[in-house]
Amino acid sequence: MNEPLAIPGDVPLLAMTRGGRTENVHRGRISVVSAEDGRLLYAAGDAHASAYVRSTAKPVQAVSSLLEGAADAYGYEERHLAMMAASHRGSAEQIATLEEILRLTGIDEDALAVQPTLPVGRSARDAYIAAGGKPRKLLHTCAGKHLGVLAWSKLKGWPLAGYIHPDHPAQQQILRVLKRWTEAEDAPVLLGKDGCGFPVASMPLDRLALAYGRLASPEFATDVAADAEVGEEAKAAVEAAKVAKAMQAYPELVEGPGRLASELLRDPNIVAKSGAHGVFAFGLRKEKLGIALTVSDGTEVAWPHIVKALLEQLGGASEETQARLERVFPAEFLNDAKELAGSWQAVFELERR
Repeated sequence: MNEPLAIPGDVPLLAMTRGGRTENVHRGRISVVSAEDGRLLYAAGDAHASAYVRSTAKPVQAVSSLLEGAADAYGYEERHLAMMAASHRGSAEQIATLEEILRLTGIDEDALAVQPTLPVGRSARDAYIAAGGKPRKLLHTCAGKHLGVLAWSKLKGWPLAGYIHPDHPAQQQILRVLKRWTEAEDAPVLLGKDGCGFPVASMPLDRLALAYGRLASPEFATDVAADAEVGEEAKAAVEAAKVAKAMQAYPELVEGPGRLASELLRDPNIVAKSGAHGVFAFGLRKEKLGIALTVSDGTEVAWPHIVKALLEQLGGASEETQARLERVFPAEFLNDAKELAGSWQAVFELERR
């Protein structure tokens, strides 16, 4: 007999109303931590229960390869680093940047351990098909991450075959860096298999929040290191700062127009990235905070309205950013006849811990 599933303690985060009555309620969990010392400051629901980090891990995965000198070895520029942290939608600019990485590294596209596909973004897919485009591996939303690890493996002399497996040296190093970056060496970290084939860690939600607090304020990553390892931690902080800077310099490469992470990355105070099946994370530089949330039903549609409420409660976004988020993700939504159909309303208040 299978053991019963452990269900994390979630709470209502967002309600969708239609015709003046609640139609849907999206439940989930939120963790807000200090980038300075990793303490949990605010929460909604069980902030310590684990969640799969999914694509929110990509910036830290990129840091792992940069620690080994891949940027200098291959001549990476900021746009290449942004693509390594990206979940790309298949725009012409994103594909052109990935093709630059192929040329810089000498990696063959066939080496990617994913299946040929079409762009995940609807407009990019329509334009690509209209131009006669065919499925290819580079169009996979995680292609940048895969290329980064393949190029790193080539640099180190590690086998390219099997680079997605947990026992590959690159994946072992990624897990070690992720655990150290999030102070999760002693936390319950389990590995699953991500949609693109990579191992994916499940860790306490507050540890993911810390990862983004440190991406936004990487200077604090050196403060918790043991004396013998300060050199490595300081180097990781330097590389993390480079990745965060690249993401903010090229927000539309990281995801794409109209995507929440890309809209947030336009604000110099915010470093953000989405995952899949409900997980989203961002860091606030001046406030020295890391925030991670997960929506229990796995939907993405709830993220913008939850994040807008978080920024109202915590601060950290400029007036320009707040106005842009409201314009791109309005609280009221229209039906296909362009008539008002309903609205979104956050229903949580962060609790101080």
